[in-house]
Amino acid sequence: MKSFQELRIIFFGTPDFAVASLDAIIKAGANVIAVVTAPDKPAGRGRQLQESAVKQYAVSAGLPLLQPEKMKSPDFLSQLADLAPDLQIVVAFRMMPEVVWNMPPLGTINVHASLLPQYRGAAPINHAIINGETITGVTTFRLKHEIDTGDILLQQQVEILPTDNAGTLHDKLMHAGASLLVSTVQGIAANTLREIPQANTDLPLSHAPKIFKENTVINWQLPAQHIHNLVRGLSPYPSAITTIHQKNFKIYATTFTPEPTNLPPGNFHTDHATFLRFAATDGWVYVTELQQEGKKRMGITEFLRGFRS
Repeated sequence: MKSFQELRIIFFGTPDFAVASLDAIIKAGANVIAVVTAPDKPAGRGRQLQESAVKQYAVSAGLPLLQPEKMKSPDFLSQLADLAPDLQIVVAFRMMPEVVWNMPPLGTINVHASLLPQYRGAAPINHAIINGETITGVTTFRLKHEIDTGDILLQQQVEILPTDNAGTLHDKLMHAGASLLVSTVQGIAANTLREIPQANTDLPLSHAPKIFKENTVINWQLPAQHIHNLVRGLSPYPSAITTIHQKNFKIYATTFTPEPTNLPPGNFHTDHATFLRFAATDGWVYVTELQQEGKKRMGITEFLRGFRS
């Protein structure tokens, strides 16, 4: 068995979340022989090609880089085979075909931002907050056919604070996942990990499907805390959305009070100086940070200076 430093590792990832893991294993002394990331894509008003965060890191670190358009491309598969990896690591990357994840003798491992089997899917960070969870975590596991169902290698709990939103929790899980990945690869090299199948549990499983625009529209017919959690779980991206005077607004931060209101759900009340609050079914939701479409993001006091109801 090869040591941690001798293992030939290929790393697959795209966004910032993956950069932390790549950086952690590099700094721990891992032998990353290549990095695979998404092709450059046009973005912004100028539609200029934008490099992924992982590509930028790989280039700065002088790591060999692959950017396949298609994962089953014969040229790409030939490149992987020629590299002869012992182990592959996937962090925040697209769906991977079996011909790729089953190639190395030690298989392919993934870092997922939940305590599997809970919150399988593309948006575990968002859904955990939206559902009002107070504990989540990170899991390393082996890839298999069904998404996010492979044998668990290691897990670490992370607390969700009442003040957390998707952005702050993303960063906490990003760093926790990076540390857990290093421990996982070291354990694989030392052959000290006991792989645990994801149990069939009697507890209901929460899922984390991809979030679409229709999932971001605030339903004011819900309880105030549910609405508050939706805003937290979608902030800063993709952000919760509502309409004020036929104009779309992104809502980034709220507070709430469970108290009787004298308005139907969805109607708002403001003092034109310090607060803007919406009626929910069981209380008020106070908007503290928002952005009108086409304008800058503002705190509520700044916004109300120019707001006319």
